[in-house]
Amino acid sequence: MMWDTVLIGALSIFTIGSALCVILQKNPIVCAVFLIATFFGLGGLYLSLQAPFVAAIQILVYAGAITVLFIFVIMLLNLKTDIYRFPKFRISKIPRFAALFLLLWCIYTFVHLTAFPIAISDGKKAFAISKIAEILFSKYLFPFELASFLLLIAMVGSVVMAKKRLSS
Repeated sequence: MMWDTVLIGALSIFTIGSALCVILQKNPIVCAVFLIATFFGLGGLYLSLQAPFVAAIQILVYAGAITVLFIFVIMLLNLKTDIYRFPKFRISKIPRFAALFLLLWCIYTFVHLTAFPIAISDGKKAFAISKIAEILFSKYLFPFELASFLLLIAMVGSVVMAKKRLSS
């Protein structure tokens, strides 16, 4: 049992570290590589939760197809020249620490809510995260699919805009 905890802790630290590298890197291609590492870490966490199909789908679909699509759009847009166009923003330390505290509080609250079993109407107990998944894929399925469709439209739009810029 102790090795499971160590493995989950190591995978969690790896996933959070690579996710932080995604948002802290300036080079978009390096960000995409760290995004692939994040997806592999999530796949490992799914494996530790005894969900091998979800882990395989996570790695094949997200780390394979979606990230390749992101890299294609990044290369097509040629973002390397656009990085230096915007000025650097200086944020004081107080808002940074307030945002960090808020993020850590949200993570703690989410973990606290999903770590304890909750009672379901028929008397069985289930973890809160399974209840979240049940609600997401039943009651909120249409908004979930709508969000993925909007992301697809945004990517197609960026390719069209890049194509116009390349042809002129």
